[in-house]
Amino acid sequence: MDESPDVQALRRRLEDEEAAYGALLDAIDRLAAFPLPAEKLPDLPALMQRLNTLWEAAPAPQGGFFAGREKGIWEVMAPAVARQQDFNSTVVRILNGHVDESARLFAHLKQLVSALVQYLQRVQPLMDARDRWSSGLAVTRAELILEAFDRRQESLGRRVEGLLALRDRLETVSETVRAVKGALASPPPAPVAAAAARAAGDATYVAFENRFRGSRDEIRERLRGYVEAFGGLGPVADLGCGRGEFLELLREAKVEGVGAETNAQAAAECRQRGLVVEETGLLEFLAARPAASLGGVFAAQVVEHLPPAVLQSALREAHRALRAGGLLLLETVNTRSVLALLEVFQRDLTHEKPLHSETLAFLVAAAGFTDVRVEMRSPVDAATRLAPVPAEGLPPAAAEALNENVARLNALLYGPQEYAVFARR
Repeated sequence: MDESPDVQALRRRLEDEEAAYGALLDAIDRLAAFPLPAEKLPDLPALMQRLNTLWEAAPAPQGGFFAGREKGIWEVMAPAVARQQDFNSTVVRILNGHVDESARLFAHLKQLVSALVQYLQRVQPLMDARDRWSSGLAVTRAELILEAFDRRQESLGRRVEGLLALRDRLETVSETVRAVKGALASPPPAPVAAAAARAAGDATYVAFENRFRGSRDEIRERLRGYVEAFGGLGPVADLGCGRGEFLELLREAKVEGVGAETNAQAAAECRQRGLVVEETGLLEFLAARPAASLGGVFAAQVVEHLPPAVLQSALREAHRALRAGGLLLLETVNTRSVLALLEVFQRDLTHEKPLHSETLAFLVAAAGFTDVRVEMRSPVDAATRLAPVPAEGLPPAAAEALNENVARLNALLYGPQEYAVFARR
């Protein structure tokens, strides 16, 4: 999770303070290693003892050269000797006091530094424990906040689902009323019960597609990638054109398009947008086309609604109606993906039979088409797929085997949700 600038600044400040604390410990450790004077000058006590024995003035000379003269000479020298003796005594006392006090001071200083180092070493684990406790408390608080947020989000989600269900019901009722009115007003008049039933069914399926298939803009963006393949191949038939998203894209690309749609309400809405759409079944639509009259045949999320016999007949009619070089493009649910099979195919009650990509490609080739190829579409988002196992701490062979199995599971469970079959006449 990305950190805010304030958190990043606080983290940098903490790192700087920890570095300064470590530098202080290193400096104190170095200072604590200084030697005492007695350790650096091991002969200092002996020298002081020697000084203490030498400071006294020499005794008065007797005999020899001074015989008979010593009294007079000593009387002359006595004041100077006494002065020197007093000076020596003072210097020796000062040195003794200085050496003694310095030794006590250095010993006290070393004890102080040692005590400070021991204290700082004792404080460091306490600071680490405090940081761990603070971090644990912060994580606990964050977990509690997230848990409360999840409960609120779940509650809001249930409310939103209720509102969406209510909206769908209102849309279904509205579409049904509008379709029934249109059916009753359309000549020739159909039996009221049959018209109302068909209108209700059409309105329900339109509401179903609006709810689960996606908005018009979403479908346009998903189908946009197919338009280029039909460049210069008009007219292009859009079988089961639904709300007309692909026909609109063809019109924007200056490619002639015509749609076939059995849902009366959807067909009417397409015509209101200026699209050419026939309200008929796709097999009847193709059978009515002259041979070699189409440049392309397109069907998105349609073939899975057809019984096998109808599908094979539609492929033969499409081959007949396309001119040489014409393109057949069929998109459907990738039933080799467990996610697509459960979340897309099984949701729609009008789906007839799952179509394996190899099965559909075979049927297309059997109908006479060439250059048949399958292209997987709509990959599942990486956040939904199973994540690879981190290799740290695992033997290389074990990590490789685990991730190979993860890849296989992803291909099976979270494979692309759709595939498209491309073929040429």
